[in-house]
Amino acid sequence: MYSKDLIYKIPNISFDIDRLIKSYYEIIESKRFDSGEGHVSHIDSIALNKIPGNEESTKGKYSWGLYWTKPDSSGKEVARANYISENNFTEFLPELENTYFKHVYDQLSQRFKLGRTRILKKGPRSTLSWHKDPEPRLHIPIITNPGCRLVVEDRAFHLPADGSVWVVNAKKYHNFFNGGEEDRIHLVATLPLTNIFTERKYSYEELWDRCVN
Repeated sequence: MYSKDLIYKIPNISFDIDRLIKSYYEIIESKRFDSGEGHVSHIDSIALNKIPGNEESTKGKYSWGLYWTKPDSSGKEVARANYISENNFTEFLPELENTYFKHVYDQLSQRFKLGRTRILKKGPRSTLSWHKDPEPRLHIPIITNPGCRLVVEDRAFHLPADGSVWVVNAKKYHNFFNGGEEDRIHLVATLPLTNIFTERKYSYEELWDRCVN
């Protein structure tokens, strides 16, 4: 069961998973994953968009923005990394214009204001920290395995790689673990302007209208 206030599948939109996988393997022939200067372990990224005129915005400190975590037994919340203005990431990388990811990006951009949009690789037998982000996250699983779980608050979810588009309420505490023995690959975009997660429980149709408008 999926919980609408934590995660939900966007209706009326999906992508060709075979083309996503094929395009992913084409991209990694020429693009290297960035580790974000080692700021976050066990996860790497390939940027799909950037700040116009800023070539550095595809790597390093731009790979990982502000988040909050509770790192020790005190339970005290602390901020990590730096704030990034997600609204500035408006240019799809020219060198990837002829990939299927450009089609995906264009289709998503018609429905959402996208911030940083990346291919994220989660290594096998690894987990993220327990943390929360400033804004929700859009996920399209590309390669996954039965041992992959997204945990939001006290709920665990498996997101299948079938071309579906998911939005995760990353403003709540969450993490991700890959319990398999191969890399997990997702397309992930920040959603800086969306307010689709609210106290009121909206129908999918209402949520869709709020995403678009």
